[in-house]
Amino acid sequence: MLTPTTYERHLYWMRRALILAQEAGSAGEIPVGAVIVNTQGDCLAQAGNRKERNQDPTAHAEILALRQASATLQDWRLSDCTLYVTLEPCIMCTGAIILARLGLLVYGVDDPKTGTVRTVLNLPDSLASNHRLQVLGGILAQDCRQLLQDWFQERRERGRGEGERGRGGEGGN
Repeated sequence: MLTPTTYERHLYWMRRALILAQEAGSAGEIPVGAVIVNTQGDCLAQAGNRKERNQDPTAHAEILALRQASATLQDWRLSDCTLYVTLEPCIMCTGAIILARLGLLVYGVDDPKTGTVRTVLNLPDSLASNHRLQVLGGILAQDCRQLLQDWFQERRERGRGEGERGRGGEGGN
């Protein structure tokens, strides 16, 4: 149930994820940020995309945050945690989120190209999922969408095409 208190908490952490996304975008990464908190509201992990900087196709914000949170807790099960991410996760990230037994996923904006939580595919509710993931989408969706649109527009204007290789434009990590 979404109460005013929980909604405010979701806004708070999504704003933090947006700051991380902005930092990633400034560093030349697709601007996606992720934060993981426990049930007490303690931040366990936070990350922005690092795929280009690390030259690692798995260095999406969600994956980096899952790794940090698991290391912090010394447990791969994150059932008492909430992941906040600015963009609907891709298939790799959704798979990792499900395998981590995450308690709640809160994301900002749908990804019409590679989103696998609700938009293109619905992995959490598929027969392939061994965990019933709770999902809340649309928190600060307009802010998350605007950040991505501005970032891609700037790249198009520069004519560099960074971050768009193999993606064909907006969306994806």
